[in-house]
Amino acid sequence: MVKQFLAVLLICLATFSLAQNPISKERDSTKIARDSIKKAEFLKNIGNGYLPVNFFNLDLRYLIKFNQYEGFRTGLGGVTNKDFSERYRLNGYAVYGFKDKRYKYSLGGGVRVNEVSDTWINLSYSDDLRETGSSTFLTDKRFFTFFEPRLLNIDLFHRHITKSIGIQHKISNHLLSEAQFSTSRINPTYNYNFLLDNKIYNTFDLSTATFSLQWSPFSKFESEDNQIILKKDAYPKFTFQVTQSFKSVLGSDFNFSKLDFRTIQQFDHRNDSKTNITLVAGIAGGEAPLTHLYHAYPNNITKETILQRFSVAGLNSFETMYFNEFFSDKFSTLQIKHFFRPFKVSERFKPQLVLISRYALGDMKSINRHQGISFNRLNHLYSESGFEINRLLLGFGLSFAYRYGAYHLPNFEDNIAFKFTFNISL
Repeated sequence: MVKQFLAVLLICLATFSLAQNPISKERDSTKIARDSIKKAEFLKNIGNGYLPVNFFNLDLRYLIKFNQYEGFRTGLGGVTNKDFSERYRLNGYAVYGFKDKRYKYSLGGGVRVNEVSDTWINLSYSDDLRETGSSTFLTDKRFFTFFEPRLLNIDLFHRHITKSIGIQHKISNHLLSEAQFSTSRINPTYNYNFLLDNKIYNTFDLSTATFSLQWSPFSKFESEDNQIILKKDAYPKFTFQVTQSFKSVLGSDFNFSKLDFRTIQQFDHRNDSKTNITLVAGIAGGEAPLTHLYHAYPNNITKETILQRFSVAGLNSFETMYFNEFFSDKFSTLQIKHFFRPFKVSERFKPQLVLISRYALGDMKSINRHQGISFNRLNHLYSESGFEINRLLLGFGLSFAYRYGAYHLPNFEDNIAFKFTFNISL
């Protein structure tokens, strides 16, 4: 009787164990899936430059930077996330430059007026610096690197106090738009005078309207959990932007217009190599000051020897072009990069060779308007070619570039740029 009871008990225990095990496994798999989703979301935020802290995403861009004008620049900033609100958001930052001994800050917020089209109305107030001659697109998705190579050597900034109102709207999954109206008080931090109609301006006010479109016709999207997810980031991509400054509107001093364009094409080859081609162009007409014209993203400092110029190569910059060497009111650049398949030396050591050629062409009509600063016209073809060997050690690599063609310099060493690279991905 005892043996029979024990047998029945064992059978029941075994049955109970077998019945419960799938549930336990299901729970474990659910927990693992949730943890995996949380980890993926966390890494995505970090990759975008954010560190989530409760209802606030800390912006890693503002922790520490360095440039020639501010020296070290450090501060805090961020934006509220969905735990705060799915309809409203607040954003801002405050930083301090140790060399210029000034605080800079920005405050802003937005309200989503349509969830399906992801339409937001945004307001902001900023008191900060901006690199003279730089041009950005409103619709550019956030791009973050642990440090920005070109920033280390930039010394030509202008201060701007800007108030803006804008609207961002998703026309379709493939077509994003953003419009903005802003007023700015511009004060160059360097010796610069803008001569117009026999009047000299060293500070000025601008009222501008900007409209930008980003078109990704071949990217593929899918709906998951009532959210549109990018499944394949395909090429080519196109970005258009038009800017108009209105004289006498809210005290604006100048009337000018700008048209900017960028296209990116990428060819993926069967042997895990790829070729990337980027074309950027811009034209400014009217009474545009130097602060709102163009450079070709130079990244070479004015030093005598190659080793003195040794610094960090940028991602899309001209490594042999010296800072403040050229400015243009119309320009175009073409960059071709071929990424070879990484060399698998070991599981952790996989350096990659990249061949690079860059070309730039531009011009400046009324160069005499811009006084106090000397620069050259880019009315001949600027050419440089070279290579990178990336990820040699802890994300660091080496870069070599040579300047040739119409702007080849008499001193051979002045045409060479030898730098290190930094590439890391999460």
